Amino acid sequence: MRSYLLAGVSALVFGLAASAALAQTAAPAPAPFNRIATFNVIDNLPAGADAAKATSAEIITFTGDGKTLIYSDSPGKRIGFIDITDPKAPRPAGVVALDGEPTTSVVIGDKVYVGVNTSESKSNPSGHLAVVDIASRKVEARHDLGGQPDSITKSPDGTYLAIAIENERDEEVNDGAIPQMPAGNLTYFQVKNGVVDAASKKVVDFTGLAAVAPEDPEPEYLDINTRNEVVVTLQENNHIVIVDLASGKVTSHFSAGTVDLDHIDTKKDGVIDLSGSAKGVAREPDTVQWIDDERFVIANEGDWKGGSRGFSIFDKKGALLFESGAAPEHMAIGLGHYPEARNKKGIEMEGAEVATFGDDRLLFLGSERGSLIFVYRDKGGAQAPEFLQVLPGGVGPEGLIAIPARNLFVTASETDLREDGGIGSVVTVYERQPGAKPAYPTIQAQNGPDGLPIWWGALSGFAADATQPGKLYAVTDSAYAQARILTIDATSLPAKITAATVVTRDGKPAKGIDLEGIAVRPEGGFWLASEGNPEKKENPTQNLLLRVGADGAIAEEIALPEAAAAQATRYGFEGVTVTGTGADETVWIAVQREWKDDPKGFVKLLAYKPAAKSWSYVRYPLDTAAKGWVGLSEITAYKDGLIVIERDNQVGPTAKLKKLNFVSLKGVAPAALGSEAAAPTLTKTEVKDLLPLLAAPHGYVLDKVESFAIDADGNAFIVTDNDGVKDSSGETQFLAIGKLAN
Repeated sequence: MRSYLLAGVSALVFGLAASAALAQTAAPAPAPFNRIATFNVIDNLPAGADAAKATSAEIITFTGDGKTLIYSDSPGKRIGFIDITDPKAPRPAGVVALDGEPTTSVVIGDKVYVGVNTSESKSNPSGHLAVVDIASRKVEARHDLGGQPDSITKSPDGTYLAIAIENERDEEVNDGAIPQMPAGNLTYFQVKNGVVDAASKKVVDFTGLAAVAPEDPEPEYLDINTRNEVVVTLQENNHIVIVDLASGKVTSHFSAGTVDLDHIDTKKDGVIDLSGSAKGVAREPDTVQWIDDERFVIANEGDWKGGSRGFSIFDKKGALLFESGAAPEHMAIGLGHYPEARNKKGIEMEGAEVATFGDDRLLFLGSERGSLIFVYRDKGGAQAPEFLQVLPGGVGPEGLIAIPARNLFVTASETDLREDGGIGSVVTVYERQPGAKPAYPTIQAQNGPDGLPIWWGALSGFAADATQPGKLYAVTDSAYAQARILTIDATSLPAKITAATVVTRDGKPAKGIDLEGIAVRPEGGFWLASEGNPEKKENPTQNLLLRVGADGAIAEEIALPEAAAAQATRYGFEGVTVTGTGADETVWIAVQREWKDDPKGFVKLLAYKPAAKSWSYVRYPLDTAAKGWVGLSEITAYKDGLIVIERDNQVGPTAKLKKLNFVSLKGVAPAALGSEAAAPTLTKTEVKDLLPLLAAPHGYVLDKVESFAIDADGNAFIVTDNDGVKDSSGETQFLAIGKLAN
């Protein structure tokens, strides 16, 4: 089953631009979804819980009235409740402790049925179905499942509850190869008068069906259609099974097949190189959802040998109706969401949801590694689904749930990065908004000359073209092995990356540089600031000012005087701008944090005069951090002075300081670098508090607002750095803030 529908792939493969072409001939696009709230799971801890421990919101469901969300928190061995009576202001609504790790849950009437994993080991799996009363928040009963549960679902008519008993493999045994006994199965119950009947328990044996390890089926996910047929994915076995619940018989089963992938990145080398290919890649699907009683969609995550980076639509007889191939992945690349550092399985499609909103049957596909939700409209039969939009979420969205009665869609993101200074697990709420426009993306790349999307991420510095309004330049930092200069059309909505230029040294991509700032040279070309790290044990680097041609070729590398360089720490050059021309041209560089010879709370603004090849400096006073540290991230010439970005290194609810501040240079005489003369300390004035702007998209406040520029018409722009999607959701916010008031 290596065949795939090239017409379907080509309709989507080159990203968001393709959707515009589709929209010209298709029915009017449905109302878009936009993010309206983000809930931090840490805000729903029980009394006495250790807030430093990791939390998770993995799989999510909702009560019958759609006003309470229920998520599984496996590390905490609990399920959590969120009150969304007002979906724009979610509130913590308590937790219920369990006797093991919850996997998934469903609501039937006034009860929550939770699959609980109590396994003492992978070779000795166990689990039960916990029955939780919603009103009292108490566990009322436990039904033994005889193995480790994964996915749970209920039938649309409420007469069945089914559980995928995975009995998952141990990845530390035999390199994770299967078979690893015991085998998994399908276990299900009848529901009578709104209550699961424990005595009706049935077990369906799946051994002997799959070509891959037939003695060890590992059911992953399942869904039930209106005919009470359950479709089950056997992920590691790369197999799909259909069971008639009334009879308990397998009515159909078939391989999930393979996909040939072209134009993909296959190497973890810091470059998104789309010249790679992979043949015969097993789909190894995770989530499965019925589209109607005949067709279903699978998210092809992969978990052992496979993972085809996209999604597929099958009918229940095993016919492949649609294959996305690498199309969603190319969209993610154009949006700066591609996880190059973790690209064995690309963006890793894992979650899926199907729901009807108005007259539209919508498909939601979640990329765990790209942290994106792709939204499509079903066109029926074997027609390719119509791509509509993407949605940003937290890090690693896994649980997806639609609440059509309230025009809501919700994601649960399991990843908790607080130990490393990142965001914790979050639940994100989106609303369908007729008459609105999609709020995301705010910036995307067009296709390059090769017809493939221009790759990007980790935007770390901005500069504006001196004459053309709306034309900006950005640089990418050391999240990638290639330093690049991107050209941006800010007049487009979203802003559009139109070109990429590799920074070269002696004709080859320059190595050992970490670009954090860019300025347009009056004479043409650019000044680039490369941040050094002299504290690295292996291959330490120095801060460098680079004079670069318009073609990206480095013409000159300017280092600090040796004595000054010896004072540097790992927090170095972080922005660059230019004042004056000719003999008066001065290149100003912001240093992010205090160096060894700086008083606490003061950082250097360095001034380099190319004509004299001389260095001098002034000092800038930093605010005190409420938590973490405060430093500078950008510097831009403005009127008779400079505007800097001053920010803390905090994300989400702990972020307290993100500002544009102005310092006047009028009458200021910088001190020569290395001299005995005291450097003048500048006086700063707040220009704009950026926290409200960063909170306005209703996600969590992104920590790294690193770039600022003012174009030829006086319009100002900021952008955030997504760290190349490493320990990040990949979200980039490009925000136009208009003309400055002062």
